[in-house]
Amino acid sequence: MTLLAPIVFALALHAGVQAPQEVLAEIRVHGNVLTPDDEIRRLIGLEIGMLIAEDMPASVAARLRASRRFERVEVLKRFASISDPTQIVLVVILDEGPVKIESSADPGQPTRVVRRRGFHLMFLPLLKFEDGYGFSYGARFAHAGPFGRRSQMAFPLTWGGDKRAAAEMDKSFVGGPVSRVQAGASVSRRRNPFYEEDDDRQRVWLTAERDLPGSLRASATTGWQHVAFLDRPAGNAGFLETGADLVVDTRLDPMLARNAVYARAGWNRSNVPGAAVNQTSLEARGYAGILGQSVLVLRALREDADRSVPPYLKSMLGGTSNLRGFRTGTAVGDTLVASSIELRVPLTSPLNLGKVGVSAFVDVAKVYDKGQRFGDQKFERGVGGAIWFSAAFLRLNVAVAHGIGGSTRVQVGTTVSP
Repeated sequence: MTLLAPIVFALALHAGVQAPQEVLAEIRVHGNVLTPDDEIRRLIGLEIGMLIAEDMPASVAARLRASRRFERVEVLKRFASISDPTQIVLVVILDEGPVKIESSADPGQPTRVVRRRGFHLMFLPLLKFEDGYGFSYGARFAHAGPFGRRSQMAFPLTWGGDKRAAAEMDKSFVGGPVSRVQAGASVSRRRNPFYEEDDDRQRVWLTAERDLPGSLRASATTGWQHVAFLDRPAGNAGFLETGADLVVDTRLDPMLARNAVYARAGWNRSNVPGAAVNQTSLEARGYAGILGQSVLVLRALREDADRSVPPYLKSMLGGTSNLRGFRTGTAVGDTLVASSIELRVPLTSPLNLGKVGVSAFVDVAKVYDKGQRFGDQKFERGVGGAIWFSAAFLRLNVAVAHGIGGSTRVQVGTTVSP
């Protein structure tokens, strides 16, 4: 019978029968490290045995937030007994933010817990080898919570093949029209492997993302960038850019996805001197599990533009991104079409933290300029195999590929990053 007491109590309220008044039986405090329980109860200002008002949890939470001692406050009302639903417990959950333990000169209390103050940076090394560009190395410094919970400010710095310094902001939202906002500013230099000239860029941007049902994600970007390239007026420009993406991604692990799909449709408008350029990117990947752990991966890619684009916006053929067996920068053009078929075979258990495997692949691709016909172009082909390793922050892929009508190349791709 005692198990039915809360239900009977609720039905009585619904029927309009006067029910006994709820009474505060206990206050439980969780999460506090710096502030003693007695001090928190003083801030709450309630006494055991008081009658419970309807707005009591909200008023207690507001009182604690007003003290400015806590980063997060949550107050919950719970039954103290299943046999007496009038007895109520207030559960107070607190987050005092980052704290640290430091030594004290007091012999009776050699250590004490204090609030961690100041601008504290996290650190992560960055290491990347990209076919056609070589090694890039550096570090990423990050500060958590500068704009509230679920926010981060990061400062990646790299040198080598990709020289880049940036300040990047990232904040996620639980509700509302936007799921995530990213903004930043960067300065970078990369040597274009086709033109063999440095490509210098300064850029600021703002991106808003929205998570949608069905593994969908939509985003919109606006920004400005300045490009210095090839030492001529057409290659030295500052311009506004806007874009949008729609992505569907059912993969749990991008490297070892199984029975999953990834598809992306992107549009970008660059207001370059002369006339604006609209570029589109369509990509689809399918991952089908076959015998054992092996996975068959199919990929199709098309990059296009509505008119001839400046050299610094052209698509590039070759390398691990679209045509293995040919060096990155084999050719450039306004339109790129590529496809591949790859069989990936893991050699380790799916439960292992680090996974090793081998693959065999065939790549087909071509690039050409506006005004040229698709049917007149020759597809280049590359065939080969690879060995790869995948872990939390590390990706390593070593491929040996032969370009049909060309040479055999060893192409390495590696990334150590968040």
